[in-house]
Amino acid sequence: MRHIREVLRLHYSVGMSQRAVARSLGLAQGTICKYLNRTRRAGLTWPLPPELDDDVRLENCLFPPPSDRPSDERPHPDWALVHRELRRPNVTLMLLWEEYCDANSDSFSYAWFYERYKEWAGRLKPTLRQVHVAGEKLFVDYSGHTIEVVDGLSGEMRSTQIFVAVLGASNYTYAEASLTQSLPDWIASHVRAFAYFGGTTRQTVSDNLKAGITRACFHEPMVNRTYADLARHYRTAIVPARPYRPRDKAKVEVGVQIVGRWILARLRNRRFFSLAALNEAIYALLVELNDRPLRS
Repeated sequence: MRHIREVLRLHYSVGMSQRAVARSLGLAQGTICKYLNRTRRAGLTWPLPPELDDDVRLENCLFPPPSDRPSDERPHPDWALVHRELRRPNVTLMLLWEEYCDANSDSFSYAWFYERYKEWAGRLKPTLRQVHVAGEKLFVDYSGHTIEVVDGLSGEMRSTQIFVAVLGASNYTYAEASLTQSLPDWIASHVRAFAYFGGTTRQTVSDNLKAGITRACFHEPMVNRTYADLARHYRTAIVPARPYRPRDKAKVEVGVQIVGRWILARLRNRRFFSLAALNEAIYALLVELNDRPLRS
């Protein structure tokens, strides 16, 4: 209680900031903030009224005992209102909890307030677990990581693009390096992936890469004519993922991470002087990746 009285005196009477009060008393700034908030919620000002000269009375006023009312009878926040208020500039969950405490004397703790709001907000965006049937979908995309290849004649370093394809049901993965993400490399990578898998799936889910999707649209995407011809030849259907919906191709998103950690990370200290040599090294590690035992 001596610390609290000194905090109130320095802040309200002397006019020191919370940071300065914390340095003066050797306390954490969060502690100073907590003391001032409790004083404000109790409706106290400085100097304290004479009846609070007793430390026990002051403690009971600032730190009242927990309520013995059942939790379902105590006032609960309007979570929809809390959610709307959080969208306004500079509004925090701590501020809304303090306002809730000011409006209700029999309020809950901040930890309860935080957990219950997160639980309520988590139900606003439900996600559906996808179940992939064997042979139904193949997910394709480029990795954001690259590997350098050295030109043996000029010594020039060229960044190669990493193409990744993942089967939906089995997570069986294919990866290779190409010099660009242009249409010829995009199509050739698909051809080699189909050959590696020994067939095609009913659908090929791709990202909205310009080489394959000429117009990314939520409802009516437009597939490149050459890409559509490829799908017709291999009897598969191109299904572009919706723009800004990475969960539509979550399989290949995870596949990109696995290829990066299992293959690209192992090749980080090796130097390659041709694209063929790089792909040979990728293929060797790819076999190990697909043959590794599954862990529960």
